[in-house]
Amino acid sequence: MQMNEGIDKMNNEEEQILIHCLYFTASRFARNITKLAEQTFDFGDVAPSYLYMIMIVKFHPEITQKELCHKLSIAPSTSTRFIDKLEKLKLVTRKADGKQTRISLTDQGEELYNEFRVSLKDLFDSYSKVLGQEFSKDLSKTLHEASNQLEREL
Repeated sequence: MQMNEGIDKMNNEEEQILIHCLYFTASRFARNITKLAEQTFDFGDVAPSYLYMIMIVKFHPEITQKELCHKLSIAPSTSTRFIDKLEKLKLVTRKADGKQTRISLTDQGEELYNEFRVSLKDLFDSYSKVLGQEFSKDLSKTLHEASNQLEREL
């Protein structure tokens, strides 16, 4: 009996550590929401993270690569890789403007953006069915604010 109590105590301690570890919890949540996004966004070779880049370019035509990195909180090397792929798929164009590179959507990129907007609602509906609409909105807002605070400090 004492052995089972010891195991139960260790399992409870482990669970408490994991529950109170933001890094673990956020990573676990990110994996789950990524799975759901991949199921919802069926755009062939274009992964969900690329779709958000397309959205930013839609809202900011001729955005510089530097501004794009800032808005998406990604490294320049990551943005270059993303832009290379989107350009290869004929979804964006890139043009040099002095020392800066400006990114714009092609007509195909505009069409994909419109399909993505519909899928965004589908994604929200999917996780809202499980989490509830208000909780989903509050969680997203809270995570956004926490990310902003951490980025300012890091």
